Amino acid sequence: MATANQVATTKTPVDELVAFEVATRDLVGVALRSVEQLEVSLPQFRLLLTLSELGRSTSSDCARALGVVGSSVTRLADRLHNSGHLVRGTDPTNRSIVTLELTAQGRKLVKQVSTRRRRELSRVLDTINADERAACAAVLRTLHDHFGDDYAGDLYNPMPL
Repeated sequence: MATANQVATTKTPVDELVAFEVATRDLVGVALRSVEQLEVSLPQFRLLLTLSELGRSTSSDCARALGVVGSSVTRLADRLHNSGHLVRGTDPTNRSIVTLELTAQGRKLVKQVSTRRRRELSRVLDTINADERAACAAVLRTLHDHFGDDYAGDLYNPMPL
């Protein structure tokens, strides 16, 4: 949590910063719980989610989208290939380029996790007054706009959860 000394250079009151920190922790909790009791880890799921967004992609493109080094993607892809969640291929124009693509099992898992997240979010959001919920959503969109594309890239970049 932020302390008064840590936020002395901001115009934002500490209690507001703390509220956003708590909300961040809560939303990360939703993301983590959505992958609990699955056959893949959170880093593996991040790769699946990235492939779901990008479609068939090279390992290098996946590494760049995830903000990791290529060897990390290779290790994740090894496990996901062995578990049947993705397939490896080659680029027809350059056989040295490895491509990754979701299998039906991988697509099903991404859909399952997304459904879990939306169900958990809906469970909480449905208890909030509609006007407050709409205002909160507007603030979240504004927050995202202010972070900008350089910070967050697209929906899944650089840190899909």
